[in-house]
Amino acid sequence: MKLTFTYKELILVVLLHFLFAGCSVNYSFTGASIPPEVKSINIKYFPNNAPLIEPTLSQKITDGLRDKFTSETSLMLVNDGGDLIMEGAITGYRTTPVAIQGNDQAALNRLTITIEVTYINTLDENMSFENTNFTRYTDYSSSRNLVEVQEALVEEINQMLIEDVFNKAVINW
Repeated sequence: MKLTFTYKELILVVLLHFLFAGCSVNYSFTGASIPPEVKSINIKYFPNNAPLIEPTLSQKITDGLRDKFTSETSLMLVNDGGDLIMEGAITGYRTTPVAIQGNDQAALNRLTITIEVTYINTLDENMSFENTNFTRYTDYSSSRNLVEVQEALVEEINQMLIEDVFNKAVINW
């Protein structure tokens, strides 16, 4: 099968090609809307400043944020500078009783983690935010010791926190 074009059709195809070739749109399956001029991100280490410290939490939060931004965007992770800069700290790590039963015993306990984040977009200050708190929690049975369930709970909460920070930074919702 041979395709033939008239002179007018050929000109139209060439013009449409040049018209659309000049457009640049950055789509992502994650919903991230990052302008093409934004190339790099610097995610600094998140120290643990909570009154109660879980030793591996700082590294897990920091690595989780770095993994999220590098795997779901085309941004390059850098150690200095960067078009986007993220820093923060873990400010809360606590467990509290919830769902008190008739015998004044808790049926459930709640593990809550809070992080404070500052995000700087060096190319568009309107997209930046400072000292924003993100808090997430999950409940566990009071018949279980925190040490038994802590690793799984921290992983679950971290994923929620990382998603919240990512959404606020690059999804703009």
